[in-house]
This record gives sequence, structure tokens and C-alpha cells, in this order.
Amino acid sequence: MTAIDDIAEFRSSPELKEKLQEFCIVKHYNPGDIILNENANIRSIPMVAKGSIRVMRTDDEGREILLYYIKAGESCIMSFLGGIHHETSKVRAEVEEEAEIFFLPIEKVNGFMKEYPQWLEYIFKQYHKRFEELLEVVNAIAFKKVDERLMLLLEKKVDLTGSNILQVSHEQIANELATARAVVSRLLKRLEEDGVLILGRNKITMLQ
Repeated sequence: MTAIDDIAEFRSSPELKEKLQEFCIVKHYNPGDIILNENANIRSIPMVAKGSIRVMRTDDEGREILLYYIKAGESCIMSFLGGIHHETSKVRAEVEEEAEIFFLPIEKVNGFMKEYPQWLEYIFKQYHKRFEELLEVVNAIAFKKVDERLMLLLEKKVDLTGSNILQVSHEQIANELATARAVVSRLLKRLEEDGVLILGRNKITMLQ
């Protein structure tokens, strides 16, 4: 059993689930693996069965920012939209935790949309979720200080992994927040002094 089996829209349509199993290609990835790069052609739609993926955006100067995470049972709406419009990817998708991913070939997507209302419902649900998350990103950048954004990111990672021990570097956090590594290191040190967390080598243990 995988998270794909638990998706309500798929459970309500055994035929859809059967077709997904027939046409999807299943691949396994390790943390740090790239499953989609910016400007790459989109040949399939990923659905995460196990693990998680972080979706990033890079500007012309090479600065990055985290857009959202894709957890088990979820898909990447940016890949879906780019694929059906025959556009190249606008984002980079990188594995956060060891992952098992189902890839539905893009040529099958339109047919699924016409034949299975449950598939369309699943896609709309993913679109709504990502839209809300992107609004949160815009709100955080516009109205929150970096220290607030840092705490929100750490809390999100704890929720995502289900563990208060985070295997993450200061550089990765800086990239996800679109800020300087020195800023992140200084803020993390302050949080350690305040008893909020303990710093280790590429590891953060949350205490609160």
C-alpha cells in the first residue's frame, strides 16, 4: 500500500486506479536527487507515493526560493500546467526525503481528464492547495521578517518529516528563504542561545 492507494478520488474509481497503475512509471529517489529542472521539457506528471519533494524557483542571478513541498499523495501542479500547455518547466523539483514517485506520461493526461471526473477533481484539489501555499510565500516575503520566515520554515519541516531532528544545512535553508547564508547562521545561533533548538553538523534539533 502507498499513499496513492489512500487518495479518495482514486479509491472511488477502481477503473482510474487501474489505469494509473497500467500507465504510470514508478521510480525511487534519494534525498538531493533532482526529478525536474527549470527549462526542462515536461514529459510526465509526478505523483508522490512516499517521501517528499521541495519545489524551488531560481531568478536570473541564481538566487533560489522555496515555493512549496509535495508530500505523499500529492502532485506538482506546475508540472501539470506546463505539461498540458507544452511549456518547459518554470521550477526545479528536488527530493527532500527518500521518495517513491509515480509518473503519468503527459500524453495520457488529457484523456484522463475527459474520461475520469475523479482525476479532474484530484487535479483541482492540488491546484487549490498550491495556490494557497504560493499566497503564503508572497505574504511571508512581503510582510514577515526573516527570523519569522525561518521559524515558519523549520516548523514546516518538522511537520513534513514528523521528526524534531532536521537533516539540513544552513546553505539549504538560506536558499529556501532566498536570503544569505550568513543571515541564517546568525539567526539560528540566536535561536540556539534562546533554547529553541540545538545546532549540529548539517543537523538542527528543535526543542520547542
